[in-house]
Amino acid sequence: MDAPRRDIGCALAFEFLEPSVLALQVAPPTVLNEELSVVGAEPPVVLTASNGGRTHIIEGGPGPVTVNYTASTAPLVVAGQTMTRFDEAVLIARRQSRYCPSDAMAEFATRELTDFLDAPDLADRVASWVFERTAYDLFVSGPTDTAVDTLLAGRGVCRDFAHLTIAMCRALFIPARLVSVYAPGVAPMDFHAVAEVWRNERWDVIDATRMAPRSSLVRIATGRDAADTAFAATIIGDVELLSSEVFAVVDGDLPVDDHVAQTQLA
Repeated sequence: MDAPRRDIGCALAFEFLEPSVLALQVAPPTVLNEELSVVGAEPPVVLTASNGGRTHIIEGGPGPVTVNYTASTAPLVVAGQTMTRFDEAVLIARRQSRYCPSDAMAEFATRELTDFLDAPDLADRVASWVFERTAYDLFVSGPTDTAVDTLLAGRGVCRDFAHLTIAMCRALFIPARLVSVYAPGVAPMDFHAVAEVWRNERWDVIDATRMAPRSSLVRIATGRDAADTAFAATIIGDVELLSSEVFAVVDGDLPVDDHVAQTQLA
């Protein structure tokens, strides 16, 4: 089901401790309208990645830098584009990565899902396994934790749920990748992370947290894991994030999601 119009945005405050360059991924690939303001630094340079995402490069001297971004997006319209198993994006999504060491989880994943290895909904069963065995906890994980750390801890935040889902899917030979999104309905409100899996020659989104309806999500960036999709990354210099506020709402009621039906993001 298509989602109604979504209004999204964020307010970020940074301190550039020395002349620095910052890369932001807060803008969806396509929007109806948007406004980005940066105070305390040079006007941003916009780069478009091969996956369709947009990165804003901000350069400035020492001092405070504030970023405000707002946008409206159209209802979800998914193109009929398909990908074969030899497309580059699919091949990349099969490989282990910094936060998703799938090679270390192959034996474990096979043992845990052994009754469903030939099931067409194996990826959904992985997401259900993660949902049932992982507690959402804002205070337990750190920025360097991998899927193995999340598995051992049994708890984490959305990126940890996504990393564990992706690593287990890859260990079971399912191409999987991470998507950072705006997520109307998620609480506490923040940037959100979900997984996409390749099946039937298309990308289906799965969210092991089940915190927001998938059809309302707005794609920001797509990558192997959080290393590719961070909303802010220091490229040169020393930058401190002082505060962040995110909002994402839909026009009308949130759509209902059973987290069973196959769903795609635009």
